[in-house]
Amino acid sequence: MEVAEKWAADLRGVLRGSSPLIQDVRVGVFYTAIRISSGHVGVAFTPRNLADTVCCPRTAASAPPAGRMKGQSAWQLATQAASRNPLCRAVGVATLNALSALAMDRHGTPGGELHAGMDALEAAEVGQADHVAMVGAIIPFIKALKGHVASLEIIDKHPQSLKPDEQRFYTPPERARQSLERASIVILSGSALVEGGLDDLLRACSTARQVVLAGPTASPWPPTFFERGVSILGGIRAHYSERLLSLVSEGGSGYQFAQVAEKISIVRTQAGTSTAFGT
Repeated sequence: MEVAEKWAADLRGVLRGSSPLIQDVRVGVFYTAIRISSGHVGVAFTPRNLADTVCCPRTAASAPPAGRMKGQSAWQLATQAASRNPLCRAVGVATLNALSALAMDRHGTPGGELHAGMDALEAAEVGQADHVAMVGAIIPFIKALKGHVASLEIIDKHPQSLKPDEQRFYTPPERARQSLERASIVILSGSALVEGGLDDLLRACSTARQVVLAGPTASPWPPTFFERGVSILGGIRAHYSERLLSLVSEGGSGYQFAQVAEKISIVRTQAGTSTAFGT
C-alpha cells in the first residue's frame, strides 16, 4: 500500500466515527490550504512546472473539482492524495494534513515526542562527521549545513533554486538512490508527498541514522511515517486558521507561516520504532 493510502487508512482508524466536511479551500501559488469543519487546517506544497496547464476541457477534467470542494466529505477529498495529477495530490495531501491535525489534537503523537518551536535540523543532531543527502532544496537547512558536515548532496528537480556557490552540492535526481544509500542523515522535503516518489526515497535510505521529513507539507499523522523509517517530522501547527488561509490565497510562502503557525518537530521514540514498510 502506498504511503498516501496508508496515511488515509490510519487516520480513518483513529478518527472512526468522525465525518468532517471541507469548509474552505485555497490553492495558492506556493501552497494549498484546506480547512475542515472541525476548524483544523492543513497545507501542502503547490506543484510547479505542471506539464499540462492549458485551460481546456481535457485539463479541467483531470484537475481538482473547482467550485465543488466546499461541503464535500473530507475523507472523499483526501483520496486525491493518491491521484496521478500533482495539483489533485496537493489538495489531497493538504486535506490529510488537516485531518492529521484533528487526530493529533485528540490522540497526541503516538510513537513520538512533540517539540514545539524546535527546528527539524536541530532535532536531528547533525554532526561534522555526517554525510547528508537532501531531497528538495530547503534553503535554511542548506545555509546551516554547508561547511559544517563531512559532505552535502542536494537532489532537486530545480537546480536553479541553488545559489552559484551551492551548485557544487547539486546531484541530479537520477543519482538519488546512490546518494541516499551512502548518507548518514537524509532530509526529505515534504513536497515529495505532492511531487511523488516518497515511497521509493524511503526505501533507499533505510541505513541512514536519521531520516527527516521536513517543511509545512510534512505535518502528518506520525505513526504512518514512523513505520516507514522516518525518524523526525518537522512540520507546522496552525494557530490562526483564517489568517493562514488568507496568506496562502494571497501568494504567501512558507517563510511567512511564522506569522500564523508554529514550527514543530515530532521525534520518533524507541518505543515507536518500526520497519514495517509496505504493509
